[in-house]
Amino acid sequence: MQKTILITGCSSGIGYATAHLLRQDGWRVYSSCRRQEDVARLRAEGFHCVQLDITDDTQIQSAIETVVTEFGHLDALFCNAGYGQTGAAEDLNRAALLEQFNTNVFGTWQCINAAMKIFRRQQHGRILVNSSILGYAAMPWRSAYNSSKFALEGLCDTLRLETHSSGIYISLLEPGPIATRFRPNALVKFKEYIDVEHSAHREAYLAQLNRLQANNHVAPFTLTAEQCASVCARALNARKPKARYPVTVPAHLFWYLKKFLPISWLDQLCRLAVSKQGK
Repeated sequence: MQKTILITGCSSGIGYATAHLLRQDGWRVYSSCRRQEDVARLRAEGFHCVQLDITDDTQIQSAIETVVTEFGHLDALFCNAGYGQTGAAEDLNRAALLEQFNTNVFGTWQCINAAMKIFRRQQHGRILVNSSILGYAAMPWRSAYNSSKFALEGLCDTLRLETHSSGIYISLLEPGPIATRFRPNALVKFKEYIDVEHSAHREAYLAQLNRLQANNHVAPFTLTAEQCASVCARALNARKPKARYPVTVPAHLFWYLKKFLPISWLDQLCRLAVSKQGK
């Protein structure tokens, strides 16, 4: 039987690249996008596509029902939708935090819950959640995003225990720097919520703005979305998928550094990792 998957956040980047790769691999892919114009574009490319804002529970349920109605079953869910709110912890208000968690954590959680009903009935299924290197290695100026990804790591670790021997597999994708629209999207939210001029971190923020607005800035060890998609395909096609799939050299490196280095040494490395972005 041909395998089927629903992917959230397919307008560009990792979700878009993974949708293309899985379709080439023979999967029946149901993509989803938040904006209607992106839905129309993917449909024009031959994809099944549904409008899905993962902050809307009604849309989540409707998307799952649409996939099952059209494909007859659902084998996998790739929770890719999300964004990064940058800014120091002391400068982020409740509204910024609610928006960050509503998308990255609560929206992802509800997508998983909706898919789990199908997977439990079928007694099989796969869930791949896009976390980050920042889900286990905190970096300065990314407190909201760090926290949201740490939360996803806790969710998936718990869910993996709760689905043991059920035929349902939970995996975390943990990318380091990937060439996507992540940075431009982060810039929009930074400008919306951070009062640069009245912050104790003003100089660091100005350096960040220069970085975020630089057209030619590429972080070291950056991979393409297509390279990350190949890891997604490996996780989804594996007979027994791993719990975690780090992507890029920094993601592999910091996983082991966190395990073996004293905390003070790791803190120093995390500060050095963003030393050219501010303090």
